[in-house]
Formats: sequence, C-alpha cells, structure tokens
Amino acid sequence: MDELCYGSCMDITLIRTFVEVAAHGSFAAAAERLFVTQSAVSLRIQRLESDLGRPLFQRSKAGAELTAAGKEFERFAFGHIKLWEEAKQQIAIPEGFTKSLVIGAEHSLWPRMGFRWIDRMRRKLPDLSIRTEVGAPSTLTRFLIEGVVQSILIYTPQLRPGFQLERVMDDELVMVASWRDPQLNHINGRYLFVDWGPEFVQAHAMHLPGLTNPGLTFALGAMTVEYLLTRKYAAYVPARYIEHFLDDEQLFLVPGAPRFPYPMFHVWRDDIEDETIAVARNALNRVAYELEIQQDRVIDQLADISNEDEVHVLGEMPERGAGNDLG
Repeated sequence: MDELCYGSCMDITLIRTFVEVAAHGSFAAAAERLFVTQSAVSLRIQRLESDLGRPLFQRSKAGAELTAAGKEFERFAFGHIKLWEEAKQQIAIPEGFTKSLVIGAEHSLWPRMGFRWIDRMRRKLPDLSIRTEVGAPSTLTRFLIEGVVQSILIYTPQLRPGFQLERVMDDELVMVASWRDPQLNHINGRYLFVDWGPEFVQAHAMHLPGLTNPGLTFALGAMTVEYLLTRKYAAYVPARYIEHFLDDEQLFLVPGAPRFPYPMFHVWRDDIEDETIAVARNALNRVAYELEIQQDRVIDQLADISNEDEVHVLGEMPERGAGNDLG
C-alpha cells in the first residue's frame, strides 16, 4: 500500500472525500457534507481507486462499505490529512506570531464562552495566532481526528486515542419567555421546543409532555434567544447567556420550570505544544468560573420566583406540581 499511496495522497480533496464516505457509509451523505453532487463524489472515489489500483468501497443499495484495501488506506488517509493541516497551520502563522492554535466549538458555545476564551488566550500569549471553526459534534470530532482543529469545546465528546478530555462546566438550561409574568401552565401555543440532545428530549417528554411537540422545533441552541427577543415565545436557553436580557426585562424566567444541567467538555489533541495547551486550559477554566457565577445568579432568581429552596432538575423532578400537569 505504501507504493500505491504516493501519487494519489497528494490530492487532499480526494482524501477528504474518501474520509467522508468512510465515516458515513454513503456517497449521498458525503456529498451533502462536502456541498458537492453525488456524481462528483463518485468520480473522486473512482479516481482514487484508479490511482491505487484497488477498490476501496463495496457499493450496495444499503450504502458503501470499506473493503480490506479501503480499511488499510484509511490509516494513511488520516495521516496525510493531519500532515497537510499541520503544514497549513505552520505556514499560515502571520508575521509577528510564533505559535498557532486552531480551536472549534458548537454554535451554542461560541457566544459568551468561546469568544471570551479567545480574549483570555490572546492576553496571556500575544504571539499566539488563533483560527476558529464551528460545527456539529460529529464534524468537530472528525476535524480533531484529521488535525483540522487541535482543540474543541463540545457537549457530547468522544474520547479516542490521541485525545485528552476534561469537563469544563454544566451549562444550565432554563425556560424563559419574552413576555412579562409567564406562567408554566399557560404556555401552550407559545412554546418553542429547542432540541438540546437525546437526554434533554427524554427528560422533557417525561415531565413536560404537553410542551414536547409544539409544532415549532429549533436545533439552534443559544441562537434561539435572538428569535425569542422579537416574538412571543418561551424556550429553554443557557442561563449563562441571558442575565443581561433578564436585567433589561427583554426576557423573563418561567416560575416553576425545572432547569437542565448540560455538561460541556474541552477535548484536545495530545500533540499540542505544552505551553499552548496549558494557557488554553487555564483560560477556558477561568472563563467557565466567571460564567458559573453568572448562571448561579440566574438559578437563584428562578428559585426565588418559584418559591422554592432550589430549582428542580428536568428528569429528576418529583411527580407533582404545575410542570407535570402539562400533558
């Protein structure tokens, strides 16, 4: 395979296409993720197979499965993508900078979290050049494997060889509405369901069944706040994101609505320079500490207006109260 690999491995586009098909087991899915036609994906794979002289996929109506040669080539594919990304990162370091770091995060983790993380890193390491990426968990994990990014902030991590992981904080999700004095029992018809992942969906269906299928569902996370601000809806959003909207009376906490702690994680490649990852970790942990203080104030406010000593957790609430009568 070493002899066969040389000529084709220089075309990074073909290799990325191979990786996408291998990851999703489908030419159609790969085409969608690469923003090209399915025929373009097929032509790229055919060219790669022609260069290698081996079939890489077994095609069927069910999709595309790696052949023995494909599985062997997959190791080389990841290695070449990693080398390519490392070369780009090194060459792309602007004049006046001596270090570089490529970070990624889910959409919901950039506002109030990722941006502050960048600010702290740059203050600590002024000679650090930073590039950013955004994407779904599967995309960010793939980027990390390939070396496209070196460090990611994510809700649902996958720990693989060559990765390091630590829990940063729990993102407390709380229900807010865009009108004054919202009542949990009178939200039907004005509720926007935000899909925060399988655990949230299950807990929500158990304790707020009447609000689980309101006819309007977003998978936009924290960006949902922008929608709420100009429309009369209620939804679950991160407490760390909304304190100033509460202070300005643009959003209002819903009394009696349970909170949902959603853990976030920092995952990074273990080949990052020691000083760089140490600064990145310390900066992120400091940002998390400050945000936890902000969201604790929001949770305390929710407990006060709910006349409770503490706010119940969605999925762990006792079977009583207004929140359980919405079915």
